[in-house]
Amino acid sequence: MDNNKSRESTRVLLASLTACSITLFAAMDVKAASKRFYHGRVSASVAAADSLMMKGKYADAAKYYQSAIKKNPKDVNANIGYGMALAKQFKVDGAEDQFNKALKRDPNNPGAHAGKALNMLNRLQSSSNTIRKNRDSILREAEAEAQKALDANLDIPESHYAMGMVYKEQGRLNEAANELKKAISMDSKYNDGYTGLGMIQLAQNNPGAAAANFKQSIRLNSGDWTAHYGLGQSLLTQGQTDAALKELNIAQYQFPNSWPVRLALGKAYESQGNTVAAVREYQESIRIKPENPAAYLGIANVREVRGDIEHSIAELRSGLELMPDNADLQSRIGDQSLRVEKIDDAIKAYQAVLNAQPGNARAADGLTTAYYMKANKETTGGYFGDNDFDDALAMLDRAVQMNPNDMKLRLAQAKLRSLAGEEVDLAALGTPRNDGERVSYAQALMAQNRFQEANQEIQTVLNNTNNPKQIFSFADLLLMVHDLDNAEAAYKKASTTAGGAERARRGLTQVAKNRENARKSLTLATDLSRKHMTGSAVDTFHEAVFSNPKSAEARIGLAKALENVSKPTPVQLRETAFQYRAYVALSPAMPEKEQQKFLSKATKLDDKAGKRERKMANAVAK
Repeated sequence: MDNNKSRESTRVLLASLTACSITLFAAMDVKAASKRFYHGRVSASVAAADSLMMKGKYADAAKYYQSAIKKNPKDVNANIGYGMALAKQFKVDGAEDQFNKALKRDPNNPGAHAGKALNMLNRLQSSSNTIRKNRDSILREAEAEAQKALDANLDIPESHYAMGMVYKEQGRLNEAANELKKAISMDSKYNDGYTGLGMIQLAQNNPGAAAANFKQSIRLNSGDWTAHYGLGQSLLTQGQTDAALKELNIAQYQFPNSWPVRLALGKAYESQGNTVAAVREYQESIRIKPENPAAYLGIANVREVRGDIEHSIAELRSGLELMPDNADLQSRIGDQSLRVEKIDDAIKAYQAVLNAQPGNARAADGLTTAYYMKANKETTGGYFGDNDFDDALAMLDRAVQMNPNDMKLRLAQAKLRSLAGEEVDLAALGTPRNDGERVSYAQALMAQNRFQEANQEIQTVLNNTNNPKQIFSFADLLLMVHDLDNAEAAYKKASTTAGGAERARRGLTQVAKNRENARKSLTLATDLSRKHMTGSAVDTFHEAVFSNPKSAEARIGLAKALENVSKPTPVQLRETAFQYRAYVALSPAMPEKEQQKFLSKATKLDDKAGKRERKMANAVAK
């Protein structure tokens, strides 16, 4: 579970940091830049514009650059400065035009090449499907421009900065960091170098080092909103929420139209429990950048904490309309659909992820959990013969072939094969190495009716979990699969955490509701069985098992009702055997002689099912 969150956080950071690349360049030390790639005489208008750029007044600076160009249409320095000002305002077409004009007159100008490279990165913020589909080719073009800047002048930091930012967007973080370090070594007062390096270190999950570089950048240029954002993000990552909010609010004041800043503010407010402010910031982040999955996930988090799962799913689906292939949104829809017992919707969501990413362990785990719940709920019990189930088995077989050492995938495969009635040796898979694997292992054990062993794994995870958010997440998972005793214990533990009482109360209320539903279903099913209304009794016993899979009374009631079915199918015979075995597993105090009686009956039922299957197969063959 923690690994998934870590990977997701890294993806969000990388996406957020993309939005900051060109901004850093536009905010650079213009006086130093003038010496490095302004050629010849610098006009008064360009000098005045440079000063405005340093103060973050980009629109005003653009007017001065325009004035310089009107006075001298061949002023390359003004073209470069004007391009930077337009790039800062995300006017990418105008910026590119100015850089191209500069290069037409001065083909080897490093500033124009560097600006053009970073302007291409800025294009990646577009909502255009064409831009998004051509991301890789745009990055290759940006790398080529950055290389031209280096070829033109290897000894100026701006060229190394441009290449470093391109490397970062390509995911080549170590190479990116090396380029930024070169830039800083060339000019110890080059604040963009510190900010860029900090951004890369954030992406490398090194918030401490990142914070040090952001602070140095702010000392050199307090007007660098990206440095304030980066410092706020690094502090937030380290749990220093109040200090993070201070920096993020400065960044938001300096540049109100930044979706990463709004996203980080949303996370900060969410961590404080200020859900109204969190939703406001997430929505503002979406307004600026609609293709922003982290913001939709953030709003869904808030809705989920409030107990409004249906509303949470609606938020996620609105994001999915813009990003139909986003695995994070699909997986979360699957998770939350299970919470409200929309099992088929969950299966569809997880399968969509696995179709695009066959090795996605989270989706595989969710898919098998969905089928475990379906096995308890539907009349086919733990045995399936439909195409969807066969497709799921094939998906997991392919995933394990691609990732043979991924224990969570192998456990998911084992869980599904156990539900299909196959004998699976879980011991051959090895011992779980972390809590995420223990949860998957416990579910695989439950699929084999090994409830006591599963309970030991669950207790280990609960004892290991002390973070309030993780305790609630675990409690919600246990409630979702209707492991009521352990869910109750988890919510009670969560209720002792700061601010957790109300959410724990809602969880415990839901546990009690499930217990009552199970009791009512069991009572009604028993009554229906007594009246020989076998079909209705079977369905209602299934409801009782679904509401509380660890109810021995529901299991034995279902087994006996299934035995009363006239002309049972092989599937029904096997499920009857499965339920008798579950009853024995859930009755540890049962005398051994009685246990053997039920287990012997289960074996005979399996044999009977096998004979009927062979008879049916022979009939089809004839």
